[in-house]
Amino acid sequence: MLMRAKPIFVGGTTSHAGKSWMTAAICAWLRRRGLRVAPFKAQNMSNNSAACPSGGEIGRAQAAQAEACGLKPEPDMNPILLKPESQAGSQVVLEGKVWRTLGAREYYEHFDFLLERVLAAFDRLSRRFEYIVIEGAGSVAELNLKSCDLVNLGFARRVDAAGLLVADIDRGGVFASIIGTYCLLEHEEKRLLRSFAVNRFRGDMSIFAPAVRILEERTGRPCLGVFPMVEDIDLDEEDAVSLEETMRQPAKNRRVAIIRLPHISNFTDFRLLSRLAVWIDRPVNARFECIILPGTKNTIGDLEWLRTTGLADWLAAQSRSGASVIGVCGGYQMMGESIADPYGVESRPGETRGLGLLPVHTILQREKTVRAIEAATPTGIRFEAYEIHMGDTPRPTGTVPFAILSDGTSDGVRDGRCAGTYLHGALECAEVLGELLGCPVSAPIPKQENYQRLAEWFEMHQRGFAEMYL
Repeated sequence: MLMRAKPIFVGGTTSHAGKSWMTAAICAWLRRRGLRVAPFKAQNMSNNSAACPSGGEIGRAQAAQAEACGLKPEPDMNPILLKPESQAGSQVVLEGKVWRTLGAREYYEHFDFLLERVLAAFDRLSRRFEYIVIEGAGSVAELNLKSCDLVNLGFARRVDAAGLLVADIDRGGVFASIIGTYCLLEHEEKRLLRSFAVNRFRGDMSIFAPAVRILEERTGRPCLGVFPMVEDIDLDEEDAVSLEETMRQPAKNRRVAIIRLPHISNFTDFRLLSRLAVWIDRPVNARFECIILPGTKNTIGDLEWLRTTGLADWLAAQSRSGASVIGVCGGYQMMGESIADPYGVESRPGETRGLGLLPVHTILQREKTVRAIEAATPTGIRFEAYEIHMGDTPRPTGTVPFAILSDGTSDGVRDGRCAGTYLHGALECAEVLGELLGCPVSAPIPKQENYQRLAEWFEMHQRGFAEMYL
């Protein structure tokens, strides 16, 4: 008899309510109970992605959830990944591979085809696990999208998933968000959402007890729990909304500046820099020891943005004053002499002048390079990394590579105080980062320890999850 996983749906009252976090927590908790569990998100919109060992890419949050389950990430866990390239359109990654670049209206014209692929991916996963924890997107009450919903309650209804509604009390308006969401739902949709959870609570929980009773009375659903804000568990973020808080940090006494590009991607590269770095999106009156250019989904567009904002000239001045400059992926491409786009991958076919900080030339390609890799620095520091890029940047003869890959090829360039690499994850290695900055960097808490603590957090504050969902 074929196994069919029991589906559990985690939806939100808003975007950034903590759905990814709660999904990872439930995954870790189920794994701790000895159950075989996998994550799933039908459609994700994020430039923060991860390379799967088997090939292809998925949203970074789903890769983290896979780790919480003790699994390697795979494309079926996130069959559709939308990577915004501009205000008008996104690159559509289908089952791990680039499919097309579409505007929103064009995308929804393919609803029936995409729904079929999403359901097929879910079915393949459900044959291998006991539970699938499904993450929704945005709000579950987006009324204008109900007819083409393949990620929220429309999908949950198709697979008959038991649902949990998550609200973020730290943003305020938790009564309106929870009660209002239930009021906007149809009877069948309300039936799916068996309980709600209040996330990111600060302070004395006993004060909130009367509020829980009011919410339960008004919704007719039990509260799964009031979950406190946690500052010391580090999980990969799904999107760049989490950067907005760090943008308000003062630049004073920070050694490193990271440029917050409009189409930034894979900003988890810089998790070890939280206490050393400040994120900036305009020139600031401060001198830094190091400036970092992150990856981007639109290298040429963000390069022009650097020039328009004055950051290109500011960056050059910082470099002349002695700051080192590090570019990762798209940031590496920007640091070169030129970026050619002969196939119109990002713009009209042509060539764009780079920042001139590294003696390299990039040619954007039609095919995307996506792979997980092991590498070592020229000094012998070994680390794990991954590549996700649509470009080729040959290393000039006589220059020092950033790293030597496990297949014997080289990556990137080191040239004086400047360095560029395609290897996402290189700066997540404390030794590599310490070598680049010239100072010791503390190693992060092992990821599996974080997932254990997350499972404990969920166990401590949930009330009756097993009875309602298992």
